[in-house]
Amino acid sequence: MSHIYLLPVTFNSGKSERIIYPVLLKDENELILIDCGYPDSMPKLENAMQKYGLSLSQLTKIIITHHDHDHMGALREITQEYPQIEVLCSKEQAPYITGKSKSLRLQQAEDIQNTLPEDKKEYGIQFQKVIASVKKVDEVSIIDSGEILPYCGGIEVVDTKGHMPGHISLYVKKEKTLISGDALVNEGGKLRMAVPEYALNMEEAKDSIRNLENYDIEKIICYHGGVCDTDVKRSLKKIIASFT
Repeated sequence: MSHIYLLPVTFNSGKSERIIYPVLLKDENELILIDCGYPDSMPKLENAMQKYGLSLSQLTKIIITHHDHDHMGALREITQEYPQIEVLCSKEQAPYITGKSKSLRLQQAEDIQNTLPEDKKEYGIQFQKVIASVKKVDEVSIIDSGEILPYCGGIEVVDTKGHMPGHISLYVKKEKTLISGDALVNEGGKLRMAVPEYALNMEEAKDSIRNLENYDIEKIICYHGGVCDTDVKRSLKKIIASFT
């Protein structure tokens, strides 16, 4: 028996509150967290898990879709407290998650800093500081695109590069559910491509979404926006049709 749980985590973005949606996958032997929020998100994740009678101490694995600070910010904190947890990610993302390579998002932010309007420059500097402050982990295990992970009846690792190289999504076949990471977002109940400004390779991002038509998907869980489960296939077709 497998279960999928959403863990809504609220954070203050400065001007407003926003919600992110890490996901828990549970079967008889494994409790897997997919992405783990901003730095210092650990108490909020613990509270969200307790609503299901679960705890971070029970985690066996954390899968990181990519190394953006809102997806791996609490990773070091959690794994230091619970060192039994295995961290999984793509080969391309591993150097950034372990700190062997400079964050691609930090590099992007530095590259555009001088092009920002004057009233945005201070925000740009603070954004860079937040990204640079994310603590890395020492070890990860590599999972490959197309690999079927033997949990929850089989979870396929889906290559959804574009937002970043090596970005992955997870397809839970028995549930016909895609956990999209940042490949897609839910905006007011409408499925959309993630913010183009953050896609490091827009054409790859489009190709990744086109590839999702090959999967029998009835539900998509977006890290930003939560669940989309109405006319998912039609929504994907609409997004793809908008590509020029």
